[in-house]
Amino acid sequence: MAAERTRLRKDVLIASSLVVAGVAIAALSLHAINAAPQEMAQATQPPQTTPSPEPEKTAPPAESKPGGERPTTPAPEPARPDADAQKAGARPALPPAPAEKIAPPIEKK
Repeated sequence: MAAERTRLRKDVLIASSLVVAGVAIAALSLHAINAAPQEMAQATQPPQTTPSPEPEKTAPPAESKPGGERPTTPAPEPARPDADAQKAGARPALPPAPAEKIAPPIEKK
């Protein structure tokens, strides 16, 4: 019976010390949160008062023709060049699709 009492007393002492430690950590945390100085952050730069220098002029875009699509300068390149272009050293603009994205076609019933 005496051994049970000392064991119980020891367990209560450990439990109460853990509770006191938790309360102390919580109090210190709350104090640190309230003691932090309040600072405002500026999200964007203020507008410039002096005009920026004129950007370098590039070639004007190609002229559009009535009734047709406007050509682009330079011509767009395909995302995946054909086999001959790949043999010549052209790299695809997009990486190959991951294996889980490639599947056999869905069969119609």
